Order: sequence, then structure tokens, then C-alpha cells
Amino acid sequence: MFSDMVTARYYEERLQEEYLEGKQPAFDISAGPIPGELHLAAGHEAAAAGVCQHLRDDDTVTAPHRPHHVAIAKGVDLDRMTAEIFGRRTGLCKGKGGHMHLFDPDVNFACSGIIAQGCPPAVGAAMAAKKRGTDGVAVAYLGEGAIDQGGFLESLNLASVHDLPVVFVVEDNDWAISMPKERVTDVKNGAQRADGFDMPGVRVDYNDAVAVYEAAAEAVGRARAGNGPTLLEVQVHRHMGHFMGDAEAYRPDDEVERLKRLDPIDRLADRLRAEGVDEERLGELRAAAERRVEDAIAFAKEQPEPDPEEAYDDVFADPPEPAAKPGTAAADGGGDE
Repeated sequence: MFSDMVTARYYEERLQEEYLEGKQPAFDISAGPIPGELHLAAGHEAAAAGVCQHLRDDDTVTAPHRPHHVAIAKGVDLDRMTAEIFGRRTGLCKGKGGHMHLFDPDVNFACSGIIAQGCPPAVGAAMAAKKRGTDGVAVAYLGEGAIDQGGFLESLNLASVHDLPVVFVVEDNDWAISMPKERVTDVKNGAQRADGFDMPGVRVDYNDAVAVYEAAAEAVGRARAGNGPTLLEVQVHRHMGHFMGDAEAYRPDDEVERLKRLDPIDRLADRLRAEGVDEERLGELRAAAERRVEDAIAFAKEQPEPDPEEAYDDVFADPPEPAAKPGTAAADGGGDE
């Protein structure tokens, strides 16, 4: 978990640097090596590492618009993911999806920029696993701002009705974009949403990877054993803006610094030290994570950009040939006419 978390943190920090290149001092979203929006998850790492440690490659994970930490914990190919973020032809989606639309079928991972959109596909994957008679599990990640969305609530209902092996993981960072949680919903504990759907609802009140791991062990184990869905909410802390370029004028001046003192990576490092892991080993893990990230960024920058003529490839299926009308030469096997 520590390795996944430090990899995800360094990845986000380096992407921030690369993204802002050419976009300052006057912010231009189209400039620089990474075009478009970028949503980073520094501070969310415990929710990804603690859950995905219990998953296999054949388990399905769907993530929201802030997906990189989950993708890393699930084992998504970092080189191809980075190439996708940089809009390169060898990316996971040939450079056409960008950072909010990553898809890696090798480890059954996908994400989307649409709020709560990953919940229905996760339920579908869980239903497929059940119908096939396997012990596969699906996990759907979403933010606390999505717990009032119809797609989420309908997914809870369907998962409960069919007793499906799916775990819903709500990452509660207290902010639905720029709106504080209490102005989005009256439910302070999002795990209580489970009460209306006859499934367990569990909340981890602090940003701790080990606590998440323990809660996820029960939830994933329950799903894998055929005992149905669970809703798990985890308190996380967003160290960066909702998106890169966000002025964050809505946040209290000292909030980010206060939250950084509750860093889940520092918390896990302290736990490891207490368990006898020395500083040299922790340093080795950090150094390996940084090398991996730097190699992925270097790989992405070396890759070709997509050919504009390929813009519509893989987007729409080729239409079928129209059937010949009965009685015509073509239908009768006739000639050129």
C-alpha cells in the first residue's frame, strides 16, 4: 500500500508540473504538453490503496473524474496511462480519451468524467460475474457530491435487489467541486445511504490506509463470498484544487496546510516504522516510485501524437452493408447492374 500511495502522490505532483507548463502566468487550458482539464487526487491515496489490495486483475473497478490513484492501485499500465494523459497515440485510448476517460481491459479498469457514471457499469460487471458463477467482484468509486445522483441510487437498488458482488466506495473530501458538503446534502455520513437499500453501510472517519484496508477486507470478502453489496465511505482530504487552475477562493486560507498535517502517507509511514520498517527501506520505496513515474513521463513524451485523420476511428462502428431488395439483380446474384 505504501508503494502504491507514494507512486500516486509523486505522479500527481509531476503531472501538475507538466500540466502547468505553458499555462502560466495567464492560464490557458489549451496550452502546454497536457491539454484540457486535469483533476488530481493528492490526499486521496488511502481510499485507493486500502481497497484495491483486496482485488484481482479480473475484478472490475470504475473510477470518477479524479482517477489516477485508483488506476495505479488497480495495476493499470502506467506508461500507457501517461501516454493517454499526454494525448499520445500509444495511450490506453490512442490519445483520444484523456485523463478522465481511461480504459485498461487487461485489469478491468475504466473511469468517466460524468458524475456517478461508473456505478451502473460496476453493477453490470457484478451481475455478469454472478451469472457466470465466478467469485469476481466489482468496485465503483465516486465522490460525496455524487451520492444524490440518480445513477448512484438506482445502482444501489439494483445491486441490493439482485444481491450483487459490488462495493461502492465514496471518497468524501468535503467539497463537491466548490460547494461544501453540508450544502449538497443533509446526510453527514454518506454510508447511511445504504440504510434505504438493505445493505451494510460503513464509514472510515479518518484518512488512514490501514483502516480502509480493514473495512474493505470485510466488504470485498462479503461480495466475493456471494453475500451481496456494501457501501463504504472514506474520509479523504483534497490537497489540490478541484481542477488544475482552480483559484480555490472558496476554501478557508489555512485548510490545505491543516489537511496536509493529516497526510495518509505520513500516517502509514509512521505505522510501518512502528512495525519495524527502517528509513532506508522507506527511502528505497519512495525512490523506486519516483523512478517509475519519471520513466512513464519520459515514455509518454517520446510517443507520437495521433494522426488527425484517425479522429473518427474507433468511435463509430462501420454500418452494415444494406441488404439487397428481393427481385433485384444483386439479390439474384446478377452482374454489375
